[in-house]
Amino acid sequence: MAAALQFRNLTLGYDRHPAVHHLDGMIESGTLLAVVGPNGAGKSTLFKGIVGLLPPLAGGIERHGVAAHDVAYLPQAAEIDRSFPISVYDMVAMGLWRRAGLFGGIGAQGRHDIEHAIASVGLTGFEGRAIATLSGGQMQRMLFARLLLQDARVIVLDEPFTAVDAKTSADLFDIVKRWHGEQRTVITALHDIDFVRANIPETLLLAREPVAWGRSAEVLTAENLLLARRMCEAFDDKAALCADDVVAA
Repeated sequence: MAAALQFRNLTLGYDRHPAVHHLDGMIESGTLLAVVGPNGAGKSTLFKGIVGLLPPLAGGIERHGVAAHDVAYLPQAAEIDRSFPISVYDMVAMGLWRRAGLFGGIGAQGRHDIEHAIASVGLTGFEGRAIATLSGGQMQRMLFARLLLQDARVIVLDEPFTAVDAKTSADLFDIVKRWHGEQRTVITALHDIDFVRANIPETLLLAREPVAWGRSAEVLTAENLLLARRMCEAFDDKAALCADDVVAA
């Protein structure tokens, strides 16, 4: 399969301080990839680099014809301003910007697509609700509806199932599986090691630099997870206190 993204000695960071470095590898088109690692391992930094929010300090990312508008991004829930005065309908409608333009009209087909996306995530009847009134699970459902409208070739999800109920997680993962079945490239940060082993074909184990990358069962060994934890502790002696995603191993 053709590459969707290729990393060449990629280094990303803030104020010249690397948070991810020496990353080489290729994400093939149509891949479902989990990025796993302790807190502070650089997962969110990597995602910001992939979507173009953070320029490389060194090396680069080859996108092989994947334009910026071909990438849809779901940041961590903590980065969403829930106080912004906007309704569920209008927030979901923002997923049409690629088709309608920033100030373009939506039209009958657009309204139909918005309603269909909202129904697909189980939020029919919530269209007029302010986003500040939503629970964590409802918020994620709304953001997935917006992603559905973006119709992107590459989808980047930063901890999409954190702090949501089991039913919501299952429903949203069904959407992820649908995207994978449509040969879209899906890259997601996840904490549940057992879930990744059982459901995600490929994993990048990251600890500021790559520890292992390949088939999930082969990457997520006890030895590799312990090595990732120790590597993060070498960068930050507080990493061990928040490495919830590797403790189970």
